[in-house]
Amino acid sequence: MAIDKKQVEEIVRAVGGKENIEAATHCVTRLRFALYDESKVDTDSLDQNDLVKGQFSSQGQFQVVIGPGLVDKVYDEMIQITGGDRSSKDDVKAVAGKKQNPIQRAIKTLSDIFIPILPAIITAGLLLGINNILTGPGIFFDGKSLVDVYPAWKDLASIINTIASTAFTFLPALIGWAAVKRFGGSPLLGIVLGLILVHPDLLSAYGYADAVNNGTVPTWNLFGWEIEKIGYQGQVLPVLVSAYLLAKMEIFLNKRVHDSIKLLVVAPVTLLITGFLAFTIIGPVTFAIANAITSGLIYVYDSYAALGGLIYGGLYALLVITGMHHTFLAVDVQLIGSQGGTFLWPMLALSNIAQGSAALAMMLVLREKKMRGLAATSSVSAFLGVTEPAIFGVNIRYRYPFIFGMVGSAIGGVLLTINNVQATSIGVGGVPGFLSIFPNKWGVFFIGMAIVLVVPFVLTVLFGRAKLRKEDRNASNGTDAEPTAATSQSASAVTSSTAKTEPNQRTRSAAQVGDEAVNTLEIMAPLTGQAVSLEQVPDPAFAEKQMGEGVAIEPSGNLVVAPFDAQVAHVIKSKHAVILEHASGLQVLIHVGINTVSLKGEGFNMHVEAGEHVKAGQKLLEFDRKVIEDAGYPLITPIIIPDGQDMVERVEVTTGDVTSNQNGVLKVHLKG
Repeated sequence: MAIDKKQVEEIVRAVGGKENIEAATHCVTRLRFALYDESKVDTDSLDQNDLVKGQFSSQGQFQVVIGPGLVDKVYDEMIQITGGDRSSKDDVKAVAGKKQNPIQRAIKTLSDIFIPILPAIITAGLLLGINNILTGPGIFFDGKSLVDVYPAWKDLASIINTIASTAFTFLPALIGWAAVKRFGGSPLLGIVLGLILVHPDLLSAYGYADAVNNGTVPTWNLFGWEIEKIGYQGQVLPVLVSAYLLAKMEIFLNKRVHDSIKLLVVAPVTLLITGFLAFTIIGPVTFAIANAITSGLIYVYDSYAALGGLIYGGLYALLVITGMHHTFLAVDVQLIGSQGGTFLWPMLALSNIAQGSAALAMMLVLREKKMRGLAATSSVSAFLGVTEPAIFGVNIRYRYPFIFGMVGSAIGGVLLTINNVQATSIGVGGVPGFLSIFPNKWGVFFIGMAIVLVVPFVLTVLFGRAKLRKEDRNASNGTDAEPTAATSQSASAVTSSTAKTEPNQRTRSAAQVGDEAVNTLEIMAPLTGQAVSLEQVPDPAFAEKQMGEGVAIEPSGNLVVAPFDAQVAHVIKSKHAVILEHASGLQVLIHVGINTVSLKGEGFNMHVEAGEHVKAGQKLLEFDRKVIEDAGYPLITPIIIPDGQDMVERVEVTTGDVTSNQNGVLKVHLKG
């Protein structure tokens, strides 16, 4: 498709002009800008631009969604217009990172460290929840647990507990691996460092308090300097600081030690010095700081429980928007490790449900069919612990459901804190979060769950419908009412559907293949796994369908095959995405993972080239799940019918379990 230079110039002007662009790059779907001043962006102008399918700001980057097969041409034209230098994605990310203040950078660092290890921690939390059901007294029998009544289950519960508690017992090793990798060192040394800090020769941190009371804390005597010989099980700060020191020391030595003796010098010296400092200085100091933070939190919740619940329960959704919620993962882990439970996680679970309830209520308020569908699917996601689709896709757009979700969550938070409801582990949020709660507090937690289901739902429906009635009265009286989010969203959708349907120039006939007319095209699943709606994709460009209709697949394997006979229209340089073109001219984008462009092709093996003809079921690409997951990127794979193809009349989506090239996931109805 030819690019209108004037439209590209309008994009440049809308982002503040070339003098406001510090660096710019693109991925398969969008332009990515690092801007000097984002307040200069003219969002209305971008909305009216036919090339632009969406826009949002994330982690210091302003992103303009153009769509696959077109964004590279827009980028090339933009570089010619601005005369700027081409930048890589890392360049833009680095520039954007510098714009973040120290707190934002610290939050991002914690996020980068804890997100990769979350699967292990969440799995442990769920298994501990099962163990709680088996061993908790009073759940099924008065004053007795299930294993007390049926002793044959006791050893099974013991095995489950051993498996579940391993992630928490060796937590410093997990954090050491993720932290050293984040700081640029060898992840293997990070694992060893973490294991050093929980060596069985050391007094377990869990027994430290009793040992102090009994005067039996073991010590090392280094020429008269006595050092407590304790481990750091369940601790976060000691291993974080030690990992930073280890990574920087390893980098320093790698630059200065000759290659011939690196193996003999770098790792041994790095581990020896870091380990020594960890036990003598870093550990004792950070251990004291961590205990002081924990004691402070406990004091607040012991003395002002209701206030603490009101603030944290009410404001947690705001923390999600800013990204600061990742910071509290470390606090939760610290509380569990030192106190045996956390009072923060139960409020997180209720906040998830509250935002889901508010989003669900919008189904009864919104008039646009597409947005009602988004409200329904995103609410289900929130009920299962993932709130981003509900918050960013629905609640923030209309504001009042987000606020009412916070109100319900605040009330629930007060109830939980005054009743001292705690979680034994970090598990899945939302409705399944009850598995992490101490069983003797399930009753209170379920009452809190009822509050966050009812309050946001009722308030959102009542306020939303009153707002609609007011708009209708104003319309009937001929009054120019201020456009609300609901009406402006509908108008935006109409504008989008009429302004962004340029003809596909490669199409010989909108629905003609050779001499045979094609009415529908069934697109088979290119991967094996679970097909879900686009709203569940943790990326607004896909979740809000800014690039077009489609479906997403949570893959269970690592192979992508052609979903129909096609020509390979485009292969993305970083090998994570491919665009196929059907004989009718219809194009389909298959995009493996979210933000996987940052891997620069690592973990991907492309088996086809642009221009090549492929048969249905033919291997397109393979990906290494571990590489992607270890980097902290979601594997969910969108399959998109890009906007701007005028042969498309409508698209039907099928979800559920799918097997590659055996189940249809999209049915595209063609015009003509």
